[in-house]
Amino acid sequence: MAEDICKACHGSGMQADDEGWQYQCSVCHGTGEIIDKDEARIMAVDENNRLLD
Repeated sequence: MAEDICKACHGSGMQADDEGWQYQCSVCHGTGEIIDKDEARIMAVDENNRLLD
């Protein structure tokens, strides 16, 4: 279904960095679909979008 498509990789199962290197999507683990629909965890960041521990 359309709502099961991974929004991070747009269903391709691959993600690319700023230099064009491609990696398996870490959100859907390369399947292109979201099977486990757990809630996303909101994390705290500073003004430069760095994660705070």
